[in-house]
Amino acid sequence: MQKNNFDIKKLANSREVSLATVLLVLCAFISFCNGTFITPKNLNNMFVNYAIYMILALGMMCVLIIGEIDISIGSTIAISGMSAALVLREHQSMPTIVVFMIALAVGAFCGFVIGLVIAKGRVISIIATLGFMNIFRGSTYLLAKNQWVAAYQITDSFKGFAIGKYLTFGLMNNMIFVAGVCYIVFFYFLKYTRTGRKIYAVGSNSEAAQVSGINIDKIRIMVYIIMGMLCGLSGALWVSIYASAQGDMATGIEMDIIAACVIGGVSLNGGRGNVIGVLLGALTIAVLGNGLPLIGVSQFWLDAIKGLIIIVAVILNVVMQRSIDKNNLKRREI
Repeated sequence: MQKNNFDIKKLANSREVSLATVLLVLCAFISFCNGTFITPKNLNNMFVNYAIYMILALGMMCVLIIGEIDISIGSTIAISGMSAALVLREHQSMPTIVVFMIALAVGAFCGFVIGLVIAKGRVISIIATLGFMNIFRGSTYLLAKNQWVAAYQITDSFKGFAIGKYLTFGLMNNMIFVAGVCYIVFFYFLKYTRTGRKIYAVGSNSEAAQVSGINIDKIRIMVYIIMGMLCGLSGALWVSIYASAQGDMATGIEMDIIAACVIGGVSLNGGRGNVIGVLLGALTIAVLGNGLPLIGVSQFWLDAIKGLIIIVAVILNVVMQRSIDKNNLKRREI
């Protein structure tokens, strides 16, 4: 009986429950101010429009867990999506799945190069990804010869993927389904596989991880490849949902993705974070982005509110980590 009480108390004090409570209160407030927010149509649009953000947050979570960062994801999305769109423009009969595979391959290659420079070149991740952000963005413009791929140049079947429901036989939108599958896969991968535990070990204490036989460089490269593949997937989805490919697409998306992770409890120092928290963090960004304009909040205030939330989330992360460390120290002394 005491064990059950302890578990309930631990659950009630968990960050995920607190964040879920705040999210529900925020939804209730927005719904009270504007009843259209909670309608099935608006909620569906919100999940579809922010499915890409939710997918990218998973990759960023892995990068942050190993104690690194990636601010090049917007450019990786652009070059992946543009590459797929250009191939599709020249080969209209190409199946949708092949177009997605091309985007995934381009994204994986970008991630591999970044990971290689960071792991083997010993370049600080923020410097490396800042450089590649400009390299990939410039390459996107050069690849497309500073032109767009317009809607009429993209096949109806590819554009229809973002609004279709055929993956679930009409039950839910394809974008939502893909995001859901990604979360299930990453939840299992990080929680129940040896490689997932190695990712946490590298972020918690890289020296100890190396002593225990973990190939740190291999893990770092792998994580950036995963991030690149998710960017490639997102690039193809971006082209599908917006029915065009532009050189400046996904510019500045990095900040929202990092914000989703930080709000979800992922530590910027590495070693901490989980899929449930990141999902709640991404949903918070989605609710803010979709709901606040409905109650008359301008885009300028929206950016300011996001910045304030990031600062508060970081402070809470630091306070909670100190509390955890203090409790662990007391237990050792006992």
